[in-house]
Amino acid sequence: MISVLLALAAQAAAPPARTWPTRERDIVLKDFRFGSGETLPELRMHVTTLGSPHRDRAGRIDNAVMVLHGTGGDGKQFLRPQFADELYGPGQPLDINRYWILLPDNVGHGKSSKPSDGMRMRFPKYDYDDMVKAQHRMLTEGLGVTHLRLIFGTSMGCMHAFVWGETYPDFTSALMPMACQPIEIAGLNRMWRQLVIDGIKSDPAWGEGKSAGEYDQEPVAGLRTAQSILFIAGGAPLYLQKTYPTREKAKAFVEESVERGIGGLDANDMIYQFESSRNYNPWPKLEAITAPMTWINSADDFINPRNLDVPRQAVKRMKNARFRLIAETADTRGHGTHTWAKFWKADLIELLQRSEQ
Repeated sequence: MISVLLALAAQAAAPPARTWPTRERDIVLKDFRFGSGETLPELRMHVTTLGSPHRDRAGRIDNAVMVLHGTGGDGKQFLRPQFADELYGPGQPLDINRYWILLPDNVGHGKSSKPSDGMRMRFPKYDYDDMVKAQHRMLTEGLGVTHLRLIFGTSMGCMHAFVWGETYPDFTSALMPMACQPIEIAGLNRMWRQLVIDGIKSDPAWGEGKSAGEYDQEPVAGLRTAQSILFIAGGAPLYLQKTYPTREKAKAFVEESVERGIGGLDANDMIYQFESSRNYNPWPKLEAITAPMTWINSADDFINPRNLDVPRQAVKRMKNARFRLIAETADTRGHGTHTWAKFWKADLIELLQRSEQ
């Protein structure tokens, strides 16, 4: 989530970001049909890339890696130092001299087609299946990619990785989902998401009936409620206690983080982003996932509680899956640990080695 990630980035006091040699392009998918039956004559997918495609003797691209962001994020979040500087350099696991790194903005996010482009609440009601379908068409129709070396996904992107594994089981050589569960979003996970949506809609500025979402100015009170919930959901208790050990420091940080986060939000986009998880439930078909997988969660993740028995049961049903739970420390970042490569870099290296073809 971009709101959570912004807060975590501010906590980190990270070094200045290195400038990476990126390219950007828009890929327009014609006549896109959503699972709801709604259609768009053109669906725009924006993608940032690093490195260059390599082709095998048959002319097929064989070095593409797709990295998928979380709810409210975009592809460029993976250019932050805690991720990029650990992975993209010479000799590193995703060395851009070896791999072609694809960082898409998913439907409803970033510079891809989204409600705030003008349709607002008339935008098609997309879900995770639609988002994965758009990624697939972006790859095959727009980029000429028919096979991926790796799909790496965080949070929502983690869930997309499970959908990919079931929907297109032979499309990728490896899967690395980070910070999610392969079950229906229910219980507390659904509840806090619903509170985000309800917080926005309860703001009088949101509107009612046919005027809902047709505001002239953003419903700031509703967005503040939503951003506050996101801050809690993404928090890392031990890290925050260590970094903000007094009442004054804690109060100043959370107030500044919430206010800064509101400035980058659009209420229509946010509601769609959180509603898009409504149909997610890969649990019944986990056996369809056959690609080598390393799935990692964090013990201090509010969104994916460490005491759920889901991972133990799930790995038994997937042919080549391994699971690791990162222990909570005063340095881990809660849900946002998924973007700090130092905690799981060795796991990525091992996955690439055991999935080498």
